[in-house]
Formats: sequence, C-alpha cells, structure tokens
Amino acid sequence: MKDLIGTLVSLQTLELGPSSDSPENQASITRLRQKVPAQILGHYDRLMQRGKKGVSVVRHGVCSECHMRLASGTHAQLMRLEDIIICDSCGRYLFPADEPAPDAAPPPPPPPPKPAAEKKRRRKKTADVA
Repeated sequence: MKDLIGTLVSLQTLELGPSSDSPENQASITRLRQKVPAQILGHYDRLMQRGKKGVSVVRHGVCSECHMRLASGTHAQLMRLEDIIICDSCGRYLFPADEPAPDAAPPPPPPPPKPAAEKKRRRKKTADVA
C-alpha cells in the first residue's frame, strides 16, 4: 500500500507542477496512472476536478489539507501502512509524513546537579551567667 500512495503522491506532484503540459511529464503521468487501480483513480480524479489535492500528508496526527486531527485509531492504522486511509473530514487519501516515532528518540540527559551553596552558620547566643 505504501507504493500505491507513493505513486499517487508522485502523480499529484506532476499534475500540479509548473510544467505538467510538457511531453515528458505527460508520458510520466500516463505511466503512473496505469499503476493505480480504477476505483482509487476515480476518487482521486473527482477531488482533482474540484480543484483540491487528492493526497494529503499527515503530520502529528493532523491532516495537512483540512487541518483536522485524526482519530487515534485512524492515525495508528495509517502509521502501520497496511491499508489506504481516507480523511474522515475532507475525503483525501492520507499518507504519513516522514517523522520519527515518538519512542525512537532517546530522552535528553538529565541536567548536572547544581553545587549546594554553603549556608552561613549562626552562632547560638549564650546566656551570660554572672
């Protein structure tokens, strides 16, 4: 499924690029469109005809096109890359951004302890017994 979403992203980049009418790009677009199943391509084309992007990147659990937070289950399913996921709000195909997993980064080292400041000692008052 990762390859299919990658193909859709490449297709979207070529179609929305500045030189999408050039013959080289048209050949690449045709080749990429042949790799995508008809049902998925139909949904993608419907979005593109409306002037919207067909694929959206998800960063920190948020769709980058409609800016809505995904449900935690949907986000977990997206990160597994086992199936094609569609945003519940905007209907775009979702693909995860290249961000490290939260558990992957080691925690920062603790700050060094501060040296204890010496306190001035008070002298006890002694009673003068005379």
